[in-house]
Amino acid sequence: MFTLAEVASLNDIQPTYRILKPWWDVFMDYLAVVMLMVAIFAGTMQLTKDQVVCLPVLQSTVNSKAQPSTSGKADFTTVETTTGQGEASSMRTVSFGSAPTVTPDIPLSRATSSQYQPTESGQELKKEQKDSSGRKTNLDFQQYVFINQMCYHLALPWYSKYFPYLVLIHTIILIVSSNFWFKYPKTCSKIEHFVSILGKCFESPWTTKALSETACEDSEENKQRLTGAQSLPKYVSTSSDEGSPSASTPMITKSGFKFSADKPMIEVPSVTILDKKDGEQAKALFEKVRKFRAHVEDSDLIYKLYVGQTVIKTVKFIFILCYTANFVNTISFEHICNPKVEHLIGYTQFECTHNMAYMLKKLLISYISLICVYGFICLYTLFWLFRIPLKEYSFEKVREESSFSDIPDVKNDFAFLLHMVDQYDQLYSKRFGVFLSEVSENKLREISLNHEWTFEKLRQHVSRNAQDKQELHLFMLSGVPDAVFDLTDLDVLKLELIPEAKIPAKISQMTNLQELHLCHCPAKVEQTAFSFLRDHLRCLYVKFTDVAEIPAWVYLLKNLRELYLIGNLNSENNKMIGLESLRELRHLKILHVKSNLTKIPPNITDVAPHLTKLVIHNDGTKLVVLNSLKKMTNVAELELQNCELERIPHAIFSLSNLQELDLKSNSIRTIEEIISFQHLKRLTCLKLWHNKIVNIPSSITHIKNLESLYLSNNKLESLPAAVFSLQKLRCLDVSYNSIALIPVEIGLLQNLQHFHITGNKVDILPKQLFKCVKLRTLSLGQNCITSIPDKVSQLLQLTHLELKGNCLDRLPATLGQCQLLRKSGLVVEDHLFDALPSEVKEVLNQDTSIPFANGI
Repeated sequence: MFTLAEVASLNDIQPTYRILKPWWDVFMDYLAVVMLMVAIFAGTMQLTKDQVVCLPVLQSTVNSKAQPSTSGKADFTTVETTTGQGEASSMRTVSFGSAPTVTPDIPLSRATSSQYQPTESGQELKKEQKDSSGRKTNLDFQQYVFINQMCYHLALPWYSKYFPYLVLIHTIILIVSSNFWFKYPKTCSKIEHFVSILGKCFESPWTTKALSETACEDSEENKQRLTGAQSLPKYVSTSSDEGSPSASTPMITKSGFKFSADKPMIEVPSVTILDKKDGEQAKALFEKVRKFRAHVEDSDLIYKLYVGQTVIKTVKFIFILCYTANFVNTISFEHICNPKVEHLIGYTQFECTHNMAYMLKKLLISYISLICVYGFICLYTLFWLFRIPLKEYSFEKVREESSFSDIPDVKNDFAFLLHMVDQYDQLYSKRFGVFLSEVSENKLREISLNHEWTFEKLRQHVSRNAQDKQELHLFMLSGVPDAVFDLTDLDVLKLELIPEAKIPAKISQMTNLQELHLCHCPAKVEQTAFSFLRDHLRCLYVKFTDVAEIPAWVYLLKNLRELYLIGNLNSENNKMIGLESLRELRHLKILHVKSNLTKIPPNITDVAPHLTKLVIHNDGTKLVVLNSLKKMTNVAELELQNCELERIPHAIFSLSNLQELDLKSNSIRTIEEIISFQHLKRLTCLKLWHNKIVNIPSSITHIKNLESLYLSNNKLESLPAAVFSLQKLRCLDVSYNSIALIPVEIGLLQNLQHFHITGNKVDILPKQLFKCVKLRTLSLGQNCITSIPDKVSQLLQLTHLELKGNCLDRLPATLGQCQLLRKSGLVVEDHLFDALPSEVKEVLNQDTSIPFANGI
């Protein structure tokens, strides 16, 4: 038999789950416990006291001829039958009055005694018969026990015997049905997670702070708190007056306590200050709520399971009520039993009494009453389930009572769980809604961010860049700290991977700010901040994934000088920029586009009249349409890198003001069109490096003003004499080709200052090379050179000499006569340097300032 504790454990749920138990579930749980007690009580009584007592029904007939004895005594007639063995028969006839009955199994001695001693005991028999009452059945104890057990199973209705067990089984089924959604694996994990998050949200200090600043801001208690705060030292500000954002700007301007970044803070009540630990826990809660919502809103399994178990309980109630009501009248105290054991007992019919009948009937009526109440509650539950759409939940009331108007409505299992919680306490869902609001999350991030990034900490992260400007780089923060805008001497501000960046009006304090980087950071600006950036910003870097991420205000910065766009700008999305978008950039001089273009966007021509430098870096996508270049007559520098160009585009030859052309990392094989460059009178720098050029045409001599020629990383095998007719050439780079010989005509380049021929097959250096006395850089590494002529001493202006990777066995001692050459500018193997004379090494190890002074 089950103990009460063991059975009751089936109805046991975790205490935290009670917030999902509405009043009807709680009431049904108590009813189930009462029904369980009824079952256990009835079962205990049945096992200990339940019994049936039976007596035979004596068959009698009225004998009209028999006369009663005058003495009033019954006449006894005994008929004895003997067998052949001389033993007494086991049957004798006993007559009670005039009704004879057959009573078996009367011992012979007793019959004999009554036959042969009538005289001696006559008086005693008459006295005994006079004192006894009722009728004799002549059944012994074992026969009574036997017939009682037979009639218990035959005479009693089955419901009287199994009532406690049926009640127990039904009650267990109802208990399991009530709590099955807490136990089913696919729902219990969601419920457990929901209850855990809900409890943390309810107890979070951020919830208290967020609600107290909205729901209680007009209460007298809050006014007194603010009054008390004003009496404190002015380390805490109670307003945010640094800017006046416009209505169109999506900024949070909720008034409330605000911390100064460059002033110490004091302890104030916890309703206004959120310590770092609480802030981190609240941010983790926002993330958990977001993931839980995405997980639970996808299905309605919990709702369906709850509806299913409620339907099962209702059907169970109807079933129990229908068959149980029919058995109420079958439970009675008296029963007639016909066991058909006449050959054993001698009687055919017995009248029995059931001592537990009255108690069982009362318990059954009580059980039916409990079931009726239970059933009506089930019906009410079904009414509640289908009266309103429980798979939708609206936070409209919470939005009206608080400033968090962006709390979204939820659906499916998430909505159903919140409806269930509302039946327990509506304050839970109200506090939970705080963690569904993006406004609330952004406000928390802002507070936590300002606590962490103080003015002093930001000052430590300021550095000097290559241009000797003060630069601050902020990476992967939740927002832009307020203290950033107190760094008034900052020149460059880099914001990277800050999705919720907001630029307030305080940026107007940063009068030195001229360069801004937005790397995957679609920053929003207030109206006052935009006015400042429009008038003062000179250089802007925008790195994005899609062109739609570029902030709209970027195209309105009329004083912008340099714009760098890095991201996806394919032909399908070019139209998103719009022809009118760049027209406001009236002072734009440099436009740098690093993308995957197939054609030059037409809207770039909007800035053609004043654009002086255009850079297009493709990711390997073939640039096909370049007709727009013809309109950029004022462009002085043009870079088309990694655009899969196979020839020099003809549109370039129309750029009469072009001074520098860079076609790096393309697929150019021939440059026969180079003769057309003779029309570009101002072209001084030509970069054709990292291509597949095999030879240089002699027509290159027509580019008279060429000063720099870059042909490295091609497939050149020789240098034509025409190259050395470019008298103005100051830089020649033919590194990493297959050149085996340096022509002697190189001596004609008297203005040559930088010569790079690293990574070729040169084995001999012509003496004419050292007639280029203006050489400052000479890169001869990774060749097959076996010796360096002593005439290297003629290169008095040489500052960089690369010889590493050759077949040298020594260095000339005349290197010491290269006045500007120092060890830092000499790239050579260590053993070759160590083999130099000590006085030469001493000269090369001198401080660079001494030779410079002498040279001057």
